[in-house]
Formats: sequence, C-alpha cells, structure tokens
Amino acid sequence: MTRTVAQKRADFRALHEQGCFVIPNPWDTGSARYLQGLGFKALATTSSGHAWSQGLADGAQSRDTVLAHLRDIVAATDLPVNADFENGFAADAQGVAESVRLAVETGVAGLSIEDSTGNAADPLFPIDVAVERLRAARKAIDAAGGDTLLVGRAENFFAGRPDLDDTIARLKAYAAAGADCLYAPGIKTREQIAAVVAAVAPKPVNLLVGGASELTIKDIAALGVRRVSVGGGLARAAWGGFIHAARALAEQGRFDGFANAAAGNELNAFFRPFAE
Repeated sequence: MTRTVAQKRADFRALHEQGCFVIPNPWDTGSARYLQGLGFKALATTSSGHAWSQGLADGAQSRDTVLAHLRDIVAATDLPVNADFENGFAADAQGVAESVRLAVETGVAGLSIEDSTGNAADPLFPIDVAVERLRAARKAIDAAGGDTLLVGRAENFFAGRPDLDDTIARLKAYAAAGADCLYAPGIKTREQIAAVVAAVAPKPVNLLVGGASELTIKDIAALGVRRVSVGGGLARAAWGGFIHAARALAEQGRFDGFANAAAGNELNAFFRPFAE
C-alpha cells in the first residue's frame, strides 16, 4: 500500500481522536523501515538521534540539514511522520512561519514547535512571544492547506524550569493559538501527566517516555494520554550497545559485546524487499 501525503495526514489526525498509540522515533532510513515493519501506525523524527548519527550534538544541525532528513524519512516509509522541528529554526514569528512552510513541503504529517530559545541563561521564550510563534506556525500550515498537525511544546522541564503551573499555562495558550496536540517533555509522574491532560482537554497530549518507566502503555492510556513518543530513547539504546561492544574491544581486546548483536542474515532478509 502506498498512501498519498494527504492520506497520511488524514490517517495521522484520526489516530489522535481516540485511544492511545505509540509513535516511536527512528533516526535514519533503516530504523524507520524497521519500525514500520513492527506494525507501528506512525513515526516521529528525533533531533537528538539524527544529530548523533551525524557526529553532532542535539541542536547543532542546520535547518537545511533537518529538512533533508525529513524528506528522507518521509520517503522511507508509508507511515505518517511527525517532525521534531525543534524551535522552528528562528527567533521571530516570521522566521518560524517560513521554516514551517518548508517543513510542510517535505510531506510530514505533523510537526512540533518548541518554546526553547537555545540560550542557557534564558532558556524559554516569554509566553507572549512563544504564542506569537505558534500562531505564525498555525497560519503557515493553514496557508498550505491546514492538514498538517501542529504540536505545541512547553520545554520547562527540559530547560531546567520544572514549574508545572507555568507549563500548563503555556500549553493552554498554545492550544488557544492553534496547536492541535500539546506536549510537555520531561513530565513523569501520574499527577503531572493527569494535570496536563485535564488542562488542555479535549485536545490530545503527547507524552515522552525516553527511559525505563514504571508506567506501561495501559497505565498511560488510562491517564488520558493520546500518544507516546520515545524521543532519542531508541537511538540511545542503539548507542548503548555500540559503546559497550566498542569499549570492550578497545579496552580489553574482547568481543563479548557482540553477544546480543542482530543476525546479519535476518537484517538482510528484512531489508531486501526494499530494493525490489
């Protein structure tokens, strides 16, 4: 089955209307295709995972590089793709609008805009500025047809400002500014999650679970979360295996790190059909 961009976007919106789904984060073509093969219904890019694959720190990639990556992932899979579009690669609303226009052209089904500045001394845009930026993103999407889903992100807990009241105030303002889905990466407790879900209802909430958690998907669904992403979690898991094997080889001259490696014939069998 080959779905058009319009069909992918319609299917993606439908996923947010009820239930709870997992939207895992590949970092390259191979990981995107493998995740599709496991039966996931949608994918999301990860700025950190892709940056590490390019030998860079998260946040160090240019807009052009990220746009090229979005095109690669969209072309690699028949699933809807949500773009981790960082802070829109611009400080002002006009710049965000132009970035969003370019992102929509890649064929993504959704994209997120953060309210982080990239400045450690002042990590969050003032809420009025952040709202203006979201409105600009909304207008850019609407001008392109309006079917790309917009995710508003409050980065408080990632930016060293773990204030739940401010986080919720920001998310409510982003919802009013036109965000279709709300996201506060870094919240973890049941109480925090439930508070965010209740505050922005009936709009859907994305929850990040990037590490080991006592919560299951069933638990998260019961809290009213619509979708669960893993950010750089899968990429870090892959790097963890690589680092363990490489260090054992470099420091001890041992090959133990290959014990749990995937079988080459299995990988070849999985990917061979994509060349046909």
